[in-house]
Amino acid sequence: MPNRADATPLWFDPAEMLVGGIWRRAAGTLPVENPSTGAGIGALARGTAADVDAAVAAAGAARAGDWGRMTAAERGRLLARIGRAVAARADDLARIEAADVGKPLRQARADAAALARYMEFYGGAADKLTGETIPYLDGYTVYTLREPHGVTGHIVPWNYPMQIVGRSVGAALAAGNACVLKPAEEASLTALAFARIAEEAGLPPGALNVVPGLGEEAGAALAAHPGVHHLSFTGSVAVGRAVQAAAAANLVPVTLELGGKSPQLVFADADLDAALPLLVGAGIQNAGQTCSAASRILVERSRYAEVIARMAGRYRALRAGPALADLDLGPLISARQKAIVEGFLAMAPEGSVAARGEIVADAPAGGHYLAPALLAGPGPGHPLAQEEIFGPVQVVIPFGDEDEAVAIANGTGYGLVAAVWTASGARQMRLAKRLRAGQVFLNDYGAGGGVELPFGGTGKSGHGREKGFEALYGFTTLKTVAARHG
Repeated sequence: MPNRADATPLWFDPAEMLVGGIWRRAAGTLPVENPSTGAGIGALARGTAADVDAAVAAAGAARAGDWGRMTAAERGRLLARIGRAVAARADDLARIEAADVGKPLRQARADAAALARYMEFYGGAADKLTGETIPYLDGYTVYTLREPHGVTGHIVPWNYPMQIVGRSVGAALAAGNACVLKPAEEASLTALAFARIAEEAGLPPGALNVVPGLGEEAGAALAAHPGVHHLSFTGSVAVGRAVQAAAAANLVPVTLELGGKSPQLVFADADLDAALPLLVGAGIQNAGQTCSAASRILVERSRYAEVIARMAGRYRALRAGPALADLDLGPLISARQKAIVEGFLAMAPEGSVAARGEIVADAPAGGHYLAPALLAGPGPGHPLAQEEIFGPVQVVIPFGDEDEAVAIANGTGYGLVAAVWTASGARQMRLAKRLRAGQVFLNDYGAGGGVELPFGGTGKSGHGREKGFEALYGFTTLKTVAARHG
């Protein structure tokens, strides 16, 4: 492979995988494409079931060796050191991510900063993961221990590789697990770069193993492997079901984060000057390829026309172009994803497109660009208001009162994130309880990424929690010790 990705030097060979501290070639390769141009930028290792088997064995050996014997404080110091190393290479990582995923450079830089922050956060938390003593019968002392599962499998998607590696692998390592990571075939470069950085920072061989490849090959093998003791998966509902079914055969716990159709409830007393920039930004960030995208804007009817008009003005100013041009949004990840989004837009009722952004004139012809679309017209039951589009498309829906707003907000199969925009403190508290979502923001959205904030959903959005201290509980198993001493 060429040693450059969109003018960024690579310090690793993407045609290699990391197994047991050894970088080795796979039997085959997959093409790496730059979504901004549609051109190939090299080759990626195509891991097989045999490679996954070797990686799981290496992780098991690490647990039985130096990594498993490391104290929590030592793990914490190591993760913090990795975080500093990531921060030192943040610009390189961001440029690689921009080339591999297509996101604007400033968004990729924010992701690199988040990856460093995850390592810092979980480094600090590693030796804070304690059990408790439990009052019991006279003559007993009872306490609990939190222990790592052992070998954990991590299947991460292509939309936020650095962030999701950080929140998943970082928490698992902090808890003392050894990891096998299968990055998405569409975007594996920063996962491999991170593994090289972690290795150089002193992570013991086998503590982190990276096997790129196809989901139906390497991913399926990891999900079904009997040597894996916990699985973490972020991706589509359909694949999440398959991962959970495969893990169920081995009675392995699974954390699933499967996407959303996140509602924004905008009441008549909302501060639109504060709300609208966040609403639009949360809809088109990463070209809308975000599980928590603000894809449904629910507006109290008395201000519906005003919100449409003001959002439309913002949409007409949006520009899509190459990642390194650092515009409002870049391309979609692939021609396939672009076709999926265009298929959804073809369902839009006549006259429902309130505004669209533009694709800059000098955008490469082979790039997977799509002008962002604001829709006013599809009702709450329309597929555009029900299904996760995973593109830069927002639907605006009117409501009459609080009960109707809640009914519409909770009226999909998803339950990941929601937001309420209102000056009424009482309404804020009521709706925070009534909305079916794993996270609810009040007069805000996203909170800057929120490394510390537990994240996950209900229903079709999955189960389990990532991020924050809560993730550490998911990557451990609880043991109760009851000592009878008289």
